[in-house]
Parts: sequence; structure tokens; C-alpha cells
Amino acid sequence: MISRNLFVTSVILFALLSRFLPHPPNFTPIAAIALVSCKGFDNRWVAFLIPLLSLFISDLFLGLYDTIPFVYASFALIVLLGHSVKKIKPTTVLMSSTVFFAVSNFGVWFLHYPLTMEGIIQCYTLALPFFVNTILGDLFYGVLLIYPYYVLKKKNILVS
Repeated sequence: MISRNLFVTSVILFALLSRFLPHPPNFTPIAAIALVSCKGFDNRWVAFLIPLLSLFISDLFLGLYDTIPFVYASFALIVLLGHSVKKIKPTTVLMSSTVFFAVSNFGVWFLHYPLTMEGIIQCYTLALPFFVNTILGDLFYGVLLIYPYYVLKKKNILVS
């Protein structure tokens, strides 16, 4: 038997440390951390704080940026998404990628592009390669973090 909190905390720490490894832009574990936190911790505040704290701690080392409010808001929305579904599935992960893409790039447009229809189209068009990395990263880390959680839970190996 493995403590559910210990398991979830361990995979989150692993994922957080992976942000410091070389990786393509937006290929990060934070969405998977947000989703597994929703199912792994009973306390909703902890589920909200874990991904945001993970992001903040790594941002302190990797660098702060002007779109932080939009990026953090996107992960708060991903936590809400995770709480709204019964089980995290690949479609949930893809929806979280889309939430991140839409919200974070809205911030990029708002802060760095002309606030026109042409500006928003240009911003989101130029962001499409990053969206591909976001999807791939979310699916990769989703498999590494979320799938083992459900397998161990199904086999009654995780205990509260």
C-alpha cells in the first residue's frame, strides 16, 4: 500500500524538477500537475495551490515574465476543469492544452500586439507552433502522472 498523498506529491516533485531539464518551449508538466492534483488531493485549496506554487517556484529560477497573470489564470482554470470532470481522460488533457493556449496567448496579444482583429489573428497564428508543443507536453506528462495514479488507485494500492 502506498499513501495517495505521498504518491501524488512524489510525481509532482518529479514533474517540477523536469522543468529544469532542457525541453522545447511549452513542453511542461504544469497542466498534468494541475489535473493530477485535482484527483489526488481531497482539499480543493491544495489542488489549486500545488500547480500554481510549482509554477511560481520554477519561475523564480527560470525567470519571471509579464504575462504571469494570464499564465497562472490559465492553470487555475485547468484546476477547475479537472474538478468538473469525473475522470481525467485524454480529452480533458487536450481541453487543458486549449485553455492554456487561449488564455496565455490572450495575455500576449493584450500586452504585446495591436489591440485589433489583425493583432489577435497574428498573435494566435504565430503561437500555433507553441500550441503543438503544449499538446505534446501535456499528453506526455499526463501519461507519466495521471495514468499511474489511476492504475494504482484501481488496484487499491493507493490509500488515503
